[in-house]
Amino acid sequence: MIILSIAVIVIIPILAEVIRYFVVANLKPDGVVHAVPSILDFVYSENRGVAFGMFQDGTVFFAITTSIVIIVAAIFLVKNYKKSKLFTVALSLIIGGGLGNLYERIVHGYVVDYLRLSFFPPICNFADYCITAGTVCLLVYLIFFSDFLKDDKKKKKEKVAVEAGEDA
Repeated sequence: MIILSIAVIVIIPILAEVIRYFVVANLKPDGVVHAVPSILDFVYSENRGVAFGMFQDGTVFFAITTSIVIIVAAIFLVKNYKKSKLFTVALSLIIGGGLGNLYERIVHGYVVDYLRLSFFPPICNFADYCITAGTVCLLVYLIFFSDFLKDDKKKKKEKVAVEAGEDA
């Protein structure tokens, strides 16, 4: 599973850059292409901020923050990759997407966004969707398959039991 994880982490930034190349070469001059009317548009946009274009012109700060998140996620992945395939896939998607966007920020000073869905108007890119999918998978894992919340409930029950025993 770790080899698959490494492959995902390596392939996502490469794919993101290949897609970026074609977007810049073909979409930038036109600006907008309506791929699936009323559902999907390809829109060229240079994003110097973070998600949804917020906090413009913070390239250095975002590069540092992204690097820290990637390092922390990689540490969690290396220490816990045997826990669950879903956990491993989630962190791999987050790291790969983060690396894709980090590369663009460092090399170009901005991230090229190009995907706009009618039901989700912010313009995003492939790496953003990998990060989003990874985050959703991580939340599903934490809520339904891990002991993350169960341990908290267990501790509360133990605390109540101890307090009840002390009062008796």
